[in-house]
Amino acid sequence: MDPWLTLVAAGVFEVGFTTCLKLEERSKWFIVPFLICAAISFTLLSDAMRTIPLGTAYAVWTGIGAVGTVLVGRLAFGEQLRPAAWALLGVVVATIIGLKVLA
Repeated sequence: MDPWLTLVAAGVFEVGFTTCLKLEERSKWFIVPFLICAAISFTLLSDAMRTIPLGTAYAVWTGIGAVGTVLVGRLAFGEQLRPAAWALLGVVVATIIGLKVLA
């Protein structure tokens, strides 16, 4: 599998485990999917770092996780964002794209 797709998948599973942390407020049973998502995310991140440099991989992984978690918070939990926050999320996305282009 392409290491960049692996890294994107790792970021998606990071969003999964952060979402499970929020859902654990409702039910302690969400610890199981949290652990599964975390294990998958870290495994995929580790695989991607075999090809992608550590700093780049980590920055992209955390960026995907941060943007994805903010979007889940907005869409699933009704969390509000100010316009400036949306603009800053755009900067994070642009940075992720820039890291991919320059890698």
